Amino acid sequence: MPLALLALAIGAFGIGTTEFVIMGLLPEVASDFGVSIPTAGLLVTGYALGVMLGAPLMTLLGTKISRKRMLMLLMGLFVAGNLLSALAPAFSVMLIGRVVASLAHGAFFGIGSVVAAELVAPHKRAGAIAMMFTGLTVANVVGVPLGTLIGQSAGWRVTFAAVAGLGVLGLAGIAKLVPDLPKPEGVHLRHELAALKNVQVLLAMAMTVLGFGGVFAAVTYIAPMMTHVTGFSDGSVTWLLVLFGLGMVGGNLVGGRFADRALMPMLYVSLSALAVVLALFTLTAHNKVAAAATIILIGALGFATVPPLQKRVLDQAHGAPTLASALNIGAFNLGNALSAWLGGLVIAAGFGYTAPNWVGAALAAGALVLAILSAALERRDSAPSTVVAADGRTGQPVTARH
Repeated sequence: MPLALLALAIGAFGIGTTEFVIMGLLPEVASDFGVSIPTAGLLVTGYALGVMLGAPLMTLLGTKISRKRMLMLLMGLFVAGNLLSALAPAFSVMLIGRVVASLAHGAFFGIGSVVAAELVAPHKRAGAIAMMFTGLTVANVVGVPLGTLIGQSAGWRVTFAAVAGLGVLGLAGIAKLVPDLPKPEGVHLRHELAALKNVQVLLAMAMTVLGFGGVFAAVTYIAPMMTHVTGFSDGSVTWLLVLFGLGMVGGNLVGGRFADRALMPMLYVSLSALAVVLALFTLTAHNKVAAAATIILIGALGFATVPPLQKRVLDQAHGAPTLASALNIGAFNLGNALSAWLGGLVIAAGFGYTAPNWVGAALAAGALVLAILSAALERRDSAPSTVVAADGRTGQPVTARH
């Protein structure tokens, strides 16, 4: 794997850290600005909405310049947003800083996926994408717990300043290590938009929404589930999330490795296993050891779908993959928001803190159905058509395939 992937992974590490570290620092931020916890939660919501908006917007704006230069501009935007958050004199200013940083998120992973795939041979593309996403998964194991610890001991502003520093490091790495790949000839904005009419691209995005949404249906409510149902202390939630992050790292690497060999079978296995494990979580959540093991499996199976889904989008949007790739990153965030909302509904309806696991299992099963449908449509479209004509000499029907 080329060193350029390391630069992309560093950028991904910074982005993953800033996305999730705020969840552990909400009480400190709320206290500092004198706002309620629900109000401080807008820093999470605003970031997610910014990702979904920024993915297509920033990608379309970047169609006129090289991908390397666009990646550098995105990291610059990320640094500016985090610095604004670190120095914010008021809550509203910090919210603006969060949104500014989030605008870089979807486009960075979308364009970065395309660049990573172009840096290696075709049979190694999913592995290259997985290598870049390793930065995101490692952020959940190292960056988020460390950032939370720094924020709680030295102040949350120090955390965001440090994240901005990671962005500077990623920017320097991209400038130094990522080659200035030429833009594909003849690819314009209309080609990028036309790729979105491809049914297979839309199906892959829908699989992303449902499949990864299944993961976050459970993980969003893991704290009350583990403390009220399993019996863990509040302080144990941090290391349980570290276990989830370790599962993400392993699943991402395995998913990238096997997606290069058999992409659709990898999706069948990971999505079906994810649906089963999420359903079983309603039972294993009542035992500490079983719950911890299940959390690792959810992280592993959930992120095992990321490289194949991202590569599926790139393959189906061939020729103009940049916008579709970025929108698929937005689809991950849409899945997170959808599953969190549905999980909240079943809890509010009185079904208990384990009920979101059933929601997650249903979403993952839905993604599996879409994967099977996608493969069936692909087989139908690639099958040779049959034409029956009469032989001019004998009058007998002749079958021709083309």
